[in-house]
Amino acid sequence: MRKKFSIILLLGIVGVVSVMAQSSHRVQRIDREVQKSVFIPKGSWMVGGAISYSEHNESNLNYLILKDVEGEGYNFSVSPYFGYFFRDNIAIGGRFAYKRDFLDLGNFDLNLGEDFNISLKDIYYLEHKYETSLFVRTYLPIGRSKIFGLFNEARVTYGYGTGKNSTGSGPEYDGTYQTVQNMQIGFAPGMTAFITDWSAVEVSVGVMGFDFKWVDQETNQVEVGKQRISSGNFKINLFSINIGMTIYL
Repeated sequence: MRKKFSIILLLGIVGVVSVMAQSSHRVQRIDREVQKSVFIPKGSWMVGGAISYSEHNESNLNYLILKDVEGEGYNFSVSPYFGYFFRDNIAIGGRFAYKRDFLDLGNFDLNLGEDFNISLKDIYYLEHKYETSLFVRTYLPIGRSKIFGLFNEARVTYGYGTGKNSTGSGPEYDGTYQTVQNMQIGFAPGMTAFITDWSAVEVSVGVMGFDFKWVDQETNQVEVGKQRISSGNFKINLFSINIGMTIYL
C-alpha cells in the first residue's frame, strides 16, 4: 500500500513539474519596441506657453430671472514653460503662471416671484495668483510617426495669491482681505502634432491628482477666518481641455 502511494505521489509531482515547465516555456515576453522609436532626441529644448483673456460688461441687463444687472469684470492668465530632454523622449522642466480675476458688480436682482426677491449691490472682487511647477514629461510616438505623438506630464505645483472682496458702501461697507496657497500633485496626459520641423500644437486635459488649498482671511481688520481643502481627482474632465503651442530647439 505504501509502495503504491509513493508511486502515485511521485507521478503527481512529475506531472506538476512537467506542466509548470511547459507553461513557462509557452510564456514569452513580447518585444513591442516601444522605447526604440525616438520622437524627440536627447539634448533638445522645448519652450511654449498659453495666454487667455476674457471680459464682460453689463448695463441694465435683464435675462429671465435676472434683472437690472450692472457690472464689469475680466479674467487674465499667462503661463510660459520650458524643458530640456535629458534622454530620448523624456524632458524635465518648469512652468510659471500668473492669473488675475476682477469683478465689480454694481447691482444684481434675482426675481423668483412676488414673495421672493434677492437684491445685491456694490460687490467687488479682485485676486492675483502666482504659480510655479516642476514637471517630467514623457513622449510616445503613435506607431512610427514623426508627426503625431502622445505625452504624459507628471507635475508638482505650488501657488500663492492675494485677494480682496467687499460688499456695500459707506456705513454698510464690509471688506475681506485673504491669502491663498495651494499645492497640486498629479499628471496631465495629452497629444502633440508637429506642424513644422520645430513647432507643434499640443492638446491636453486638466491635471488629475491631488489638490490642497489653504485660505486665510481677515474681515474689517477684526475677524479672522480660515479654510482648508483637500481633494483627489482622477477623472478626465472634457471641459478642461488646454490647447497650446510648443517650439522645439
